[in-house]
Amino acid sequence: MKAHAQHLKELSRVFASLEDEKEALMVLKDLFTPQEIESLAERWALIQELHKGTPQRAIAKELGISISKITRGSRMLKFGAGGFEMLLKRLHVKQGKMKVSAAEEKHAAKAGEAGKKGRWSLFRR
Repeated sequence: MKAHAQHLKELSRVFASLEDEKEALMVLKDLFTPQEIESLAERWALIQELHKGTPQRAIAKELGISISKITRGSRMLKFGAGGFEMLLKRLHVKQGKMKVSAAEEKHAAKAGEAGKKGRWSLFRR
């Protein structure tokens, strides 16, 4: 089990070192099958809809997925490690949909400086 933890840590470092979306897509295509990538994209779509407050049945109909998948996504959004919330916040800030506090702007500036040093952000252009 420790070997898996070490590999996960290494993978996290690999993702953190990616320079842009092109590199990220290259790595995703090498790590996952086309079906797994489709599943990841589907989950991201349902998380965004849940975050917007779209009813689960409407999401199921729109995306053509089961209520159980949506419920699982909802649980991860509410009780997960916080990754979805972090990404959603970054996405909304990037798109100008959310006002940010001075503390958040300071954090974003620090993240931007880290990005110049090779750190990767899903939404950097």
